[in-house]
Amino acid sequence: MKGFTTVVHLAAVFGLLAHGVEASMKDEEAMCIYERLSGEDADFCWGNLEIIYPDLGDASCMYIPRCGQYRERISKEWGSPKVMFPEAEKDENYVLIMMDPDAPSSADPKFQNWRHWLVRDIRGSDLLTGDLKGNILSEYRRPTPPPKTGYHRYQFLLYKQPANQDISLTEEERATYGSWSLKRFTERYELPPPVATTQYRTANFNE
Repeated sequence: MKGFTTVVHLAAVFGLLAHGVEASMKDEEAMCIYERLSGEDADFCWGNLEIIYPDLGDASCMYIPRCGQYRERISKEWGSPKVMFPEAEKDENYVLIMMDPDAPSSADPKFQNWRHWLVRDIRGSDLLTGDLKGNILSEYRRPTPPPKTGYHRYQFLLYKQPANQDISLTEEERATYGSWSLKRFTERYELPPPVATTQYRTANFNE
């Protein structure tokens, strides 16, 4: 009977521990904070551009939260997001740019405007559904902020594409992703001001 009592006692202890772990996980999920950007960061977000990742949803104008392993998943697991622009004109073409102005860090952005994604010939009808089928000039590169560099901004800019411009990257631009001149690129192809811009912030997932 003594051995049986010990087994029952241990089972009860393990049951309580398991319940505690489950409760802790639920508490962590319940405490997941989706913090919105503010100040100048929030001012950059305008035009209702939506950047949608699996499980996370629309990341526009927010900090990627720690919970749900979202920072790790956005850096290692998820591919390119759905991009929706409800005000797109379905028969127009658009250019989408994603870049990091804080490379390698906001304190020392010597590689600023690191190019993460560049797509031209995006049909407005695709922006209404979020499934882009344009001509990719730079493949999507996941956000991977280096350790100990704090938060990085990942900015998305959507332009209406001029009908008479054959947009491409120069050989020099194709050779590197960092220190990219957005101003030179937009002026070269006479891109008008963007119709919508947004951004999110995330940090290295180990921090």
